[in-house]
Amino acid sequence: MTVSTDNLRAAQETVVVGRGEKFGKTLVLDAGNSVDSCLHIVMEEDSLLDLSVIVLPGANCTADFKVDMEGSGAEAFISGIYLCSSDEKVNIRTEVNHKVHHCISRQLFKGIAGGSARTDFYGKIVVAQDAQKTEAYQENHNLIISRTARMDTKPQLEIYADDVKCTHGATIGRLNEEEQFYMRSRGIPENEARILQMISFISPVISHIPDEEVRGRLASIAEDAVRNMTK
Repeated sequence: MTVSTDNLRAAQETVVVGRGEKFGKTLVLDAGNSVDSCLHIVMEEDSLLDLSVIVLPGANCTADFKVDMEGSGAEAFISGIYLCSSDEKVNIRTEVNHKVHHCISRQLFKGIAGGSARTDFYGKIVVAQDAQKTEAYQENHNLIISRTARMDTKPQLEIYADDVKCTHGATIGRLNEEEQFYMRSRGIPENEARILQMISFISPVISHIPDEEVRGRLASIAEDAVRNMTK
């Protein structure tokens, strides 16, 4: 059984994913669809979650996701990209609470900021004392493509169990000049080389979206957004 919601418009929404159920959602925010959203998901035994957020240039928003893993065997994948090209302010908040044993969570977020944009990522994983055999992974990677953009990242782990596999990582950097030089040496124009680097950077998030039609449409939207960012 698949549980889903069509639109996240309320300031706060709670979804309970029952035993053995699946919940999948992709939230897209742009200049005409900027909302501050809080989504709370409660996962019961053997439930599956696949949640993505795509923030496009022009959106000023806060996206807040809280996941409570209350049944053993639950698995969650939470991902997102945020693309900012002007003076946007984007905040991404995630909190995953492993409350019981044998649950898995994975998070992957990637951001690109230009202009005077400001982005902030805060990701928290909490593993309770009884949540043995937990696996929890979190990654946040960012690219700054202007001198005045600012990106902050704050990953956090709170682990109270001893038999777990948990990692987190965060980076903030700039486009790889050696890769650009290599592509230019193969006849690719400088601006196109930058575009290809940025598309490659965000592609792991897009490629994970399970619905082929949605994945293809969002890949096209994201590529158009990246190309507009470099004009």
